[in-house]
Amino acid sequence: MGTSKSIGVIGAGAWGTALANTASRAGNQVTLYERDPELATAIGGKRVNELFLPGIPLEPGVAISSSPREIAACDVMLLVVPTQNCREAMRLFAPVLKGRTPVVVCAKGIEQGTRKFVTEILAEAAPQCVPAILSGPSFASDVARGLPTAVTLAANDEELAASLSEALRSPAFRVYHTNDVRGVEIGGAAKNVYAIAAGIAVGRKLGASAHAALTTRGFGEMARLGRTLGAQPETLMGLSGLGDLILTASSPQSRNYAFGVALGEGKTVVEASGGKLAEGSFTASVLVELARTNGIDIPIAEAVDDILQGKAEIGEAIARLLARPVGSEI
Repeated sequence: MGTSKSIGVIGAGAWGTALANTASRAGNQVTLYERDPELATAIGGKRVNELFLPGIPLEPGVAISSSPREIAACDVMLLVVPTQNCREAMRLFAPVLKGRTPVVVCAKGIEQGTRKFVTEILAEAAPQCVPAILSGPSFASDVARGLPTAVTLAANDEELAASLSEALRSPAFRVYHTNDVRGVEIGGAAKNVYAIAAGIAVGRKLGASAHAALTTRGFGEMARLGRTLGAQPETLMGLSGLGDLILTASSPQSRNYAFGVALGEGKTVVEASGGKLAEGSFTASVLVELARTNGIDIPIAEAVDDILQGKAEIGEAIARLLARPVGSEI
């Protein structure tokens, strides 16, 4: 495959629109999929996604379509929908998808019920596709505006990962590649849970020291889980692990962090969400289930899950964490 490709982006939310823009800047022919024909026409006519990225124009090279067949005809597809909707979305495209088409999932999470990671969902829903994943410290508004950002793209075939990375890379959007798919998936999923924990600490006014401790110890839990599930340590120390955690656990732009802050300030789960998706609220229970199945101790994630499930008040969960025995840091 050459550097320039036809790329179909499934999902015209903020992140999908931002990736469509940056893929176009990289010299590709890009088609952004919006399933609602009327909304697709509105976005295409105004050349701006007013619902999700107001004030940021679409790149001239981005076309809009509500036809799954048109998107499936592209050389590469980017699946940019929430994790819990990935299976449903791919089932829609599977009947018209060409064999061996690379599908890069751009979601961060684990499917509830099945405990499947995102590339596993793709492989089951559309067996003829070649799954890959894009993840890393990035906000849609930054990427859409062309601000400097660096992410990681993973595929089991590293040659394919390198080719896809090259196709999406532009001066302001640096795409590194790896064959450690599981490491990238774990980092992207787990960091949202620990961002909620960090937000709770800030909302509770526990201080900067507590925020730093929670973030660091949360990374330790992520690393333990990753090692057990086969992730490479270098991946978890990189952009899609530690890098994404630093961003997500410290910025008000992060939905998971903002959700945690609101919880720490005393809002209910429903009030804290504000109608916006915080992926970590879905991932926490699945992460805990995976850890328990594999005999891994992740007390911070368990505390977040208990709070979200109403099994513990925030004060009680904090007291329980502080009462844990202190041993070796390693």
